[in-house]
Amino acid sequence: MLKETVLSNARIVLDQDIVDGTVIIRDGRIADISSGPSRIGEDFGGDYLIAGLVELHTDHLEAHYSPRPGVRWNKISAIQAHDAQVVTSGITTVFDCLRMGSDEDGGFAKGEMREMADAIQSAAREDRLRADHLLHLRCEVSAADVLEHFADFENDPAVRLVSLMDHAPGQRQFQTMEQYTLYYKTKRGLSDEEFAHFVARRQESSARYAAPHRESLASVCAARSITIASHDDATLAHVEEAKGYGVRLAEFPTSLDAADASHAAGMSVLMGAPNVVRGKSHSGNIAARDLASRGVLDVLSSDYVPLSLLHAPFVLADEFENITLPQALAMVTSTPAKTVGLDDRGHIAPGLRADLVRVRRDHGVPVVRSVWREGERVA
Repeated sequence: MLKETVLSNARIVLDQDIVDGTVIIRDGRIADISSGPSRIGEDFGGDYLIAGLVELHTDHLEAHYSPRPGVRWNKISAIQAHDAQVVTSGITTVFDCLRMGSDEDGGFAKGEMREMADAIQSAAREDRLRADHLLHLRCEVSAADVLEHFADFENDPAVRLVSLMDHAPGQRQFQTMEQYTLYYKTKRGLSDEEFAHFVARRQESSARYAAPHRESLASVCAARSITIASHDDATLAHVEEAKGYGVRLAEFPTSLDAADASHAAGMSVLMGAPNVVRGKSHSGNIAARDLASRGVLDVLSSDYVPLSLLHAPFVLADEFENITLPQALAMVTSTPAKTVGLDDRGHIAPGLRADLVRVRRDHGVPVVRSVWREGERVA
């Protein structure tokens, strides 16, 4: 017998329009969309019905697993806490970021992220999780051991996204020493001499390892059909390099030139939703709203605040006449799904997964009322 759910009197956000109507779900899929209310089913009372959000880049799990320096929390507990918060933020598909490669920040030990991935998959098998969890490996190409860490995921089909990043001073995110000094010297309380040695080690490691590691990782990803992201591109040369590697996602470009060129090359340009909500970058780089005004902002990421992924599209639709709510929500639903090859979600359309979110928003911060993943209510 078919399981059917009716969601009525909703403001349904489609790809190009918002329709007052009813959605019918059958066996986990969207079966029908019609205008007008229904006399049966759940009455939304005019709340929005949107596609479940697709999160490509979040460090949120790491904050639960290592909530304080040197502290490691129970992995299953950390995963469940992370999962609960992303789902109640409207996120039904989440790419959990796992760090590959140790650096001067310490990072994680060899095998530690593999254990975390195993715990995520174990939690999913035990029906502990409400969102669909996939893996995003954040590869620090300047780290000596990044390929060794990456090898732990050689045959893992859950790996659907790999980002190539270099956080050494003078590179990408930290092109100026002013930014780098603030982020590392001040944050870590280093003396001038300690900071000088710190910078020298990072620069030497980048010069030695970054290029060959970037080449090796890109080659493996191409062979395994894993989507590649380039992180913090700053120059046109960086964008040309990314094009050569088949990069599909430009994460957090740090200059307008890099963002424009990445978008023109057909890459999806990703910026942080917190950047949109706050109106500026926490690290002093370009503002996401500037990219929105230029028409080159394609994807948003909650990065470190899960609810920002739902909040930011409403901010964009409020503040930019050229961005409609359906267009803004596409940045957190259909476009990220398409970028990583998930063609079964991200839209409200017949035949697709019933990953859906009921949202109430009269003004200010939107409120998630209910969440369905594959037709099952999970929040």
